[in-house]
Amino acid sequence: MTSQTYTPARARLNASYRNLTLWTLQGWVAMFFVAAGYAKLTEPFANLIDLMRWPAFAPENLVRGLGVAEIVLAVLMLAPVISWKQGRPLLVVAAAGLLALETVMLAIHATGMDVGPAVTNLILIAMTAPVLWLRAREVR
Repeated sequence: MTSQTYTPARARLNASYRNLTLWTLQGWVAMFFVAAGYAKLTEPFANLIDLMRWPAFAPENLVRGLGVAEIVLAVLMLAPVISWKQGRPLLVVAAAGLLALETVMLAIHATGMDVGPAVTNLILIAMTAPVLWLRAREVR
């Protein structure tokens, strides 16, 4: 196995591609959770129970609070747009929070045999984990 050394120009280009990919993933995750949180805040509780089975087993205030948390974390995923220096740590915290939320919801959906939401959570985990891992390396 040999190691490959990139020219400075090629290293910058690779970093640019990685940054573009991470921003795209951050945007998709943020859009999903803003929409999900908005739905949890604005939909009547009976509709939420029809759309997703798990709210029937949770208090309404918990579901509404989860919607607020999703929106706040989604907005923090885009915090570096305003200030890169102060926004990066907020982004890492938001990505960690969303990853924890996605993991818990995956377990809930998997135990309830909700295949569609479980697959959605797997996709969200696959999008959020690289953002957390690679952006956390940049913060140090």
